[in-house]
Amino acid sequence: MSKLNIVILAAGAGKRMQSSLPKVLHRLAGRPLLSHTIETARALSPEKICVVIGHGGDLVRQSIAGDDLIWITQAQQLGTGHAMMQTLPSLSDDAKTLILYGDVPLIRAQTLQTLIAQTKHEHCALLTATTADPSGYGRIVRDPVTQVVQAIVEQKDASAEQRLIQEINTGIMVICNDHLREWLPRLENGNAQHEYYLTDVIAMAVSQGVPVLSVVAENFSEIMGVNSKRQLAELERLCQREYADRLLDQGVQLADPTRIDIRGRLNCGTDVEIDVNCVFEGNVRLGDDVKVHGHCVLKNVSVAAGSVILPFSLIEDTEIGESCKIGPYARIRPGTRLSDKVHIGNFVEVKNSRIASGSKANHLSYIGDSIVGTNVNVGAGTITCNYDGANKYQTIIEDDVFIGSDTQLIAPVKISKGSTIGAGSTITKETPENQLTLSRVKQISIAGWQRPQKIKK
Repeated sequence: MSKLNIVILAAGAGKRMQSSLPKVLHRLAGRPLLSHTIETARALSPEKICVVIGHGGDLVRQSIAGDDLIWITQAQQLGTGHAMMQTLPSLSDDAKTLILYGDVPLIRAQTLQTLIAQTKHEHCALLTATTADPSGYGRIVRDPVTQVVQAIVEQKDASAEQRLIQEINTGIMVICNDHLREWLPRLENGNAQHEYYLTDVIAMAVSQGVPVLSVVAENFSEIMGVNSKRQLAELERLCQREYADRLLDQGVQLADPTRIDIRGRLNCGTDVEIDVNCVFEGNVRLGDDVKVHGHCVLKNVSVAAGSVILPFSLIEDTEIGESCKIGPYARIRPGTRLSDKVHIGNFVEVKNSRIASGSKANHLSYIGDSIVGTNVNVGAGTITCNYDGANKYQTIIEDDVFIGSDTQLIAPVKISKGSTIGAGSTITKETPENQLTLSRVKQISIAGWQRPQKIKK
């Protein structure tokens, strides 16, 4: 039996989350909980992935991409067994089904592969775990002599003796589809919750002599579920530490592995250094010898080799070339492309602009909707005035331009090659090449003028 179906149960309301957002859409490491489970499911190359939704189902479907997903609605949430009943028409014949949960995001594909390998046509397989505090979990009841699994007993239905058992049910199991078609319709809800428990099929397997095998999860963290904001925060730290450990194993130097947040994917070259409290969102790539100083946020950014990001810089949807120097306190907005050896300094904002190699804007400037050539110096306080209140316009600054401080470039405008712009100028027309251009009001002094004084009350 080589076919594998996967069912992900994701219909719960998550009342303890104290939120109108469906539980499986709450974010872990920047992505919905359900996205993590789906990614792991895809890594197993199944024939089908079925996702059972209920509470906020339309929003869940809109939020999770994937043409490979089969969406199944559980209109009434009557338990995990009832949820699985809804999937029966979608399951393949001559296949086995792995059952996962949309609020258990850290389960590893390697663990699941071990579990799947245990399951033959005549078997069921459970993923279990052991914990010193099993409160809230279903207990694995084994034969005292053979240690064969006999049943799973939910906490609310367990006897005092059964509650002392420290081996717990993770809810993750593999069952052949012909068994599911036979057993699920026979489930009853005569329990404390008046729900149809999926775990009751294990008792059915035992009664029919179907072997129930088990695999114990190596890491308890990978089977932990999310039922509250507190648990979500705990998993966030576990997840981030796991990411940090991977980076350390790859040779990345982290100033403090407990103070990094990766909310997407971070790929690093060799000899990369990352200081504390940096956040990486979306897809971020750091080339060899890149250094990211503290308190920076990078979202969908590519940084080429040898570049340095100084503290408190915010960079989004940007490509940064080699040996650039960014920050501190720089903001680089979407659509920006920086070539090699570009300097963007403190309190400089760049938006939707291309800046060629060797150019610098070191202080207190705004460069928007611009094309900047090579070896350009943008003086402090320079602004490209790209917006007239309704439309955006482009500024072109050619090679070897020097722009004096406190200059306004009124777009659309072209600053020609080799131009020098005198400080304090407002430029509205194309400048000639290799000439000094300036525009200043005549300086005057007013005799007898007195500075205003505060009025005494």
